[in-house]
Amino acid sequence: MQNSRKTRLYLIAIAVILAVNFNTSVNAASGELPDFTKLVEQSSPAVVNISTSQKIKQSRSMSPHGGMPETPFDDFFRRFFGDEDGELREYDAKSLGSGFIISNDGYVLTNNHVIRDADEIIVRLSDRREFIAEVIGMDKRSDVALLKIDAENLPVAKIGKSRDLKVGEWVLAIGSPFGFDHTVTAGIVSAKERSLPSENYVPFIQTDVAINPGNSGGPLFSLNGEVIGVNSQIYSRTGGFMGLSFAIPIDVAMNVVEQLKKTGQVTRGWLGILIQDVTRELAESFEMSKPTGALVARVLPDSPASEADLRVGDIIVEFDGKEVISSSTLPPMVGIINVGDKVDVKIIRDGKTITKKVAIGELPQEDDLALSGIEGGKKFKIKRLEITVADLEEGQLEQLEDGKTGVYVEGVETGPASKAGLRKGDIIIMINNENVEDAKQFKQLVDDLPVDKSVPVLVQRSGGPIFLALKITEE
Repeated sequence: MQNSRKTRLYLIAIAVILAVNFNTSVNAASGELPDFTKLVEQSSPAVVNISTSQKIKQSRSMSPHGGMPETPFDDFFRRFFGDEDGELREYDAKSLGSGFIISNDGYVLTNNHVIRDADEIIVRLSDRREFIAEVIGMDKRSDVALLKIDAENLPVAKIGKSRDLKVGEWVLAIGSPFGFDHTVTAGIVSAKERSLPSENYVPFIQTDVAINPGNSGGPLFSLNGEVIGVNSQIYSRTGGFMGLSFAIPIDVAMNVVEQLKKTGQVTRGWLGILIQDVTRELAESFEMSKPTGALVARVLPDSPASEADLRVGDIIVEFDGKEVISSSTLPPMVGIINVGDKVDVKIIRDGKTITKKVAIGELPQEDDLALSGIEGGKKFKIKRLEITVADLEEGQLEQLEDGKTGVYVEGVETGPASKAGLRKGDIIIMINNENVEDAKQFKQLVDDLPVDKSVPVLVQRSGGPIFLALKITEE
């Protein structure tokens, strides 16, 4: 009996010890995890929901929601069901995004792609007030847009310094994924200075914070409640979050903001070279100990690089005192330099290290880059229309009547061209009653188009020629 009692007491003692140890372990573990509650309470009021609407024109035979692609039978159906003239119908397209207030008098920062081509932009605050926003400026290359709402004494997000960010530290996002206002997600910084195929001039912050459609333009916070990034993109094979999200460093975004405030546009530094990575095999051929730097594959004429005597085959290993690890690290370094500044560029040429002094030029607009010869003078990306056109080849010329010329539409992005109903594969024969000769002349005709006035565009399609109405809204 006595032994049984001792056994029970012994078991109780063990249970108490285990419980104490378990609670201590849990408390210790929880103490190592960040508490985001105060950060969210203090920062949420400065985060806004952004909704946009725009009117889209599209052929009646096409679904406004991205239906089936055109087929050889479409012309047949258009002729017999009343759409042979390519009549366009208009519908309202709406989208959602996020943003945050950066000044108490109503400046709001968001992504360019959130408000691009919007006819109306509504900013909704955390207290449910709504304002119609004015666009101060947009920058496609950095995907940054600056808005202004007519309000005062607004809550403001604290702006931090993204250059102080470290890989592995905790970060938090607040936004409106799928329209769910002020949703909070957290994670860590996965990497810094990521270069993405869509943008070479932004050294993105990579995180594993859950970002979904609607989060775009929202802030990425550090643990001390400072904005260190603007959530912009995700990598996904499904359209949803897969553990890879990318934010624009706030240092880059605020530099763009200041330029947009002052001039309404953004200038960036430019060398005027085409570069590629140095592979292990190339490093060996250049007698380098390891593959590093940016290999110059082409020097554009009359460019800063040409003036400084940079040559094809040079390997840029250091720019303005900073190591160039790969070709993707160089464009952001160049882009942040003020136009006209002179910087040291260290190169390897014929096995020797040489330093060149380069006066940085201004990065041309995308369509002007085509004029510089990057596309061989036959293809142009017309930013004003968000369209890419190319000179016609012999086989394409045969589709036209004798003596007719034009340009081939290689790609159409969201913008005036898509609103007018232009499609990839169209041949533009005439614009604003002027015959189109080639891509270079077409670009000049587009530059001369009036704003807020519809102009006719004659297009050759598989079913024959068709007129579309093109209108460039205020720029």
